[in-house]
Amino acid sequence: MNEMRQKIRPWRHVFKLDPDRELGETELEAVCLSGTDAVLIGGSTGVTYENTVALLARVRQYELPCALEISDLEAVVPGFDLYLIPMVLNSPDTDWVLGHHRRAIERYGSLIPWEQVLTEGYIVLNGDSSVARLTGADSSLGGEGAAAYAQIADKLMSLPVVYLEYSGAFGDMETVRAVRETVEHSQLFYGGGITGEAEAEQAAALCDTVVAGNIIYQDVQQALLTVQAVKRTPKIDFTI
Repeated sequence: MNEMRQKIRPWRHVFKLDPDRELGETELEAVCLSGTDAVLIGGSTGVTYENTVALLARVRQYELPCALEISDLEAVVPGFDLYLIPMVLNSPDTDWVLGHHRRAIERYGSLIPWEQVLTEGYIVLNGDSSVARLTGADSSLGGEGAAAYAQIADKLMSLPVVYLEYSGAFGDMETVRAVRETVEHSQLFYGGGITGEAEAEQAAALCDTVVAGNIIYQDVQQALLTVQAVKRTPKIDFTI
């Protein structure tokens, strides 16, 4: 587990690719050669074993880390460098916190490469997103509520990753700041509404890792600009 934590520590920028969305070879090549630190494969809906295998095979042409974020047991594919397991902390449905995880272990326990597994404490904050509708997450949280969930992940559960998921909308940076001020040990991921350099810089100043996803399918040139925008932005030091 500690070795896996160390592998993601250098990740400042990550591109997230959805197996259920189309991306041309030219665009995929540009994404994989952009200087991003890793590719994360996953999605909330429409993810299957077949389309995940197909996308992994295409990404494997390039030399960069490739992780699978598991959202469906039927789409668990061998051959990834890392497997990220979301726990949606602000869902009232315990299936999204522990239930699906228990069933996965019952089904695949002896086959799970535990040395390649990291858990993400997800805090879903855009009520209009697919993941919020799917999980029933309480996305009405303000800064205090989000920070409380972040501390559960960071301090009570010692999770490697706290993931602020705004999925499709740019987040409230004051809420992000409140979370940043409380997270001490977990790596803070941010995802949602990164449509260009400005949003990328704002998120990068507060978070350890910025995940860009939808913009790849809307404007790949703008997506590519987010890589250096994140990497040239220093993180604010809240320990001073």
